[in-house]
Order: sequence, then C-alpha cells, then structure tokens
Amino acid sequence: MMIQLKNTATEKKEIHKLLVLSKSISGDLTGLTTEENKWIDKQRKELKRELITLERYPNGISLLFVDQEVVENKRLESCRKQGFAMGQYLNKNGLTNVEIVPDEGFENEALAIAEGMGLGNYQFLKYRKDQKEKQNSLQDIYLISKAIDPTIIEELNILIEANHWARDLVNEPLNKLSATALAAQISEKARAVGAKAEVFNKQKIEALKMGGLLSVNMGSIDPPTFTILEWKPKNALNKKPVILVGKGVVYDTGGLSLKPSNAMDTMKCDMAGAAVVSASLYALAKAKIPLHVMALVPATDNRPDGNAYVPGDIITMFDGTTVEVLNTDAEGRLILADALSYAKKFEPELVLNFATLTGSASRAIGSQGIVAMEVKATDLYCKLAESGEIVNERLVKFPMWDEYREQLNSEIADLKNIGGPEAGAITAGKFLEHFTDYPFVHFDIAGPAFIEKRDNYRGIGGTGIGVRLMFQFLKHYGVEQS
Repeated sequence: MMIQLKNTATEKKEIHKLLVLSKSISGDLTGLTTEENKWIDKQRKELKRELITLERYPNGISLLFVDQEVVENKRLESCRKQGFAMGQYLNKNGLTNVEIVPDEGFENEALAIAEGMGLGNYQFLKYRKDQKEKQNSLQDIYLISKAIDPTIIEELNILIEANHWARDLVNEPLNKLSATALAAQISEKARAVGAKAEVFNKQKIEALKMGGLLSVNMGSIDPPTFTILEWKPKNALNKKPVILVGKGVVYDTGGLSLKPSNAMDTMKCDMAGAAVVSASLYALAKAKIPLHVMALVPATDNRPDGNAYVPGDIITMFDGTTVEVLNTDAEGRLILADALSYAKKFEPELVLNFATLTGSASRAIGSQGIVAMEVKATDLYCKLAESGEIVNERLVKFPMWDEYREQLNSEIADLKNIGGPEAGAITAGKFLEHFTDYPFVHFDIAGPAFIEKRDNYRGIGGTGIGVRLMFQFLKHYGVEQS
C-alpha cells in the first residue's frame, strides 16, 4: 500500500509515536516512568538494542537511539532499516499511522526513518484473491517537526511513489506487460505529470532502420516499440538535455541461445532499466525539477520463434555499424545500441544508460551495488558515486580500457556482439561505447534490480534500484552545471 508522509508540528493523541533520540541521552525520557526508564536502559546496555518499543495503551511508544559518531551515510542507512523494522511492527499490529518525533538536530534521521518505512511498505498483490486481507495497514506517517521543509516531505512522497511504480513494472509478468503495454503505461504516466511522450511503432522503427531492435524482435509475434519521454520545463537550467536510456526487454528467453529453464524464471525483470529511467523522469517532472531530461526506451521480448535471428547473422544497426551476432542472449546491447545512436540527434550533454545487461556484473558484486562504467564523464561520475553513497545505491566502477575492445573484433563485420569468457560486463560496456560520442555512464543493474529473498526495505522481487540514485544526482545536476 502507498503511504503518505505528512509534516506537522502538532502531536496527536492515541497514535503510536517513534521518538528519535541521541545515543547518549540520560535521565528522564519524554515523561516515562522510572520503571520504564530502567527497562529501556537494560535493553540498550545489555541487549544492545537501538530500537525499543513499549506497548502502552492507547498509544504505544518506540524509541530509536542514534549514534551521531557514526559516519552520516551509514547512520542514515541504519535509520532507513530501522524505519523498515518499525513499519513491520506497525503492520503486524494493524496500526494505520505513526508519528515520528525527532529530537532537535535529528531531522535528517527522521526523514530517513520515514523513507525506510515508505519504501518497505511496498506490496505487489494485484493478482491475489486475498489482497485485502494481506494488505499492509500502515497509511500515514506524521513527521512532528517545524524544522523540516514541507518541500522535502513532498519530494520524498514523490520518490517513494516513483520507486514503487518502478517495482510494479518490473514485477508485471509478460502476459500483462508486452512491449506495447509498457510503452502505453510509461507514456500515460509521463503525460499525467506534464511531460511529453512519443511512441514509435514497428513501421516507424523499420523506417528508421533500427536493426538491433528489429533483429531481437524477429522471434516474437508482438511488435517492438521505441518510446521517447521528455521533461523540458521553461526554467530548465541546462541548455542541452540529459538523456536516460533504459533496456526494455520485457522477457528474455535468450532467443535461440536459449537460457536454462531455471535461469528464465525471473526474466520478466529484464526491462528493469526501462522502469528505472521512466520512473526517474516521472519523479523529476512531478517534483518540477528545473532540468531538461529525456528518456529513451527500446522495448521488445526475445523469443526463439521460427523467424528468430540466429548466431552467425550479421545485422546493420541504426548508425550503419554491422554486427556479427554470436550469441542471441546478448540482445540487450543490440537494442540499446540503436537508442544510444539515436540519442546523438539531441546533442546531449550527458547520457546515462540502465540495463540488466550481464550475469557477469551480478557474479562480480552480487546484489549489493551497481556496476558502472564511464566514458568522457570522470568528474560527473564522481558526483554520481557520491549520490549513490547518500542513498545507499552504491556504484562499483569497472575500467573501460582500450584492450577490452579487441575482444569485440570480427573478421566479417565491424563488431561482434559478445567478447570472450572473461570481463563480460566490461566488453558489454565497450560494445555500447562504440555507439556514443558524448559523456556517457553505463549502469549494469543485473545484480540488484530483482532479488528473490527479502532484503529489508528493498523488499523482494523488483527493487526499483536506480530511481533514488537518479533523483538525488539530477536534482542537483542543473544547479551545479549552470
């Protein structure tokens, strides 16, 4: 269930309270009895608990003790996780709302707690008969502080909504979300907040000669789409657009290079890149961030039908590059290459690419971070990495040395679509680099985009990773560049 964060300076009666307090506080705590204070002190000292709950009637109370000596990024992430734990408690007890009351100077910690509650309250129940019974009870979070800017509260609401929407898109199965349906959904959502949307149908894609997207689509009876979203406010601080590109493979069987059946089980998530860029643009537009941003989403499924492209084929891309296909399961880079080439017509000042691109990235760092590579964007990458640390969507930078490009050399075409057995995430990035001439950062989110075991506020299934990173980075990008 979506929740609403609300800012107020007035505390309410008969509502569960969460007090955010200093780790070093001593003496009386907010009017608690001597016995309650002794019990709390025992919980802290003997059991090393930071989050302590007193189940009092009619309004319970919880206390979160925050150690300000911990580095800020780690401290705020801990608060998000404690917020998730608090949310679980509230839902378990059927409570619909909660107050977060920060001690002076703990406003950012209170916001992080609320963020963890909101992100962790996500559920995907639309196809269950018992969804009403299973639905979380928590609806409203009240932040009791005059020091918190209401604009920050509204942006956090927008960001949680956008993250939840990205998860919804990733969690939708193929029979409910074809390439056409994906294009329709993201276009409708963008237009609802004042952004523009245009969808190229198969005929238009054929006219543009987007050979990568068309080749991957050959095994499908459903047509491909190419969606262009644009948020261009009159007060935009950047003269040229920032473009987000997202892989929209709504289901990936591997094509004729067929995946093992158990590796196919979660392949509805192969459009997580498309979800990230669409939700990020939606959040920026709804928050009215003064930045000209575009999103390009090439979309199709990848199936092994009778007319499917095969290993050994040579295809011609949108920019005229010929590619020798040696593995039809390396399809994401083919549809992204057409989008990256198409992005040149807008003369972007920066292009950010998101894709569940390689198992190599997932094997390298697991689900705890994002593999990233940059070209002509060293300084901007540092800002991205800082943003990743702030929201705990951390980046691990892989090199883009020229030697990796040699693995893509073909005897009969300009490129091969796959390198050797080593450094697969990097050679995929080098393939994409060929189609760029602008500052470019590639994010391989294969590890963290979809997780099969619950991980705190990231949940289970689609995580929406990348949306919070993009909002944090792009919110400040225009100001820093102007």
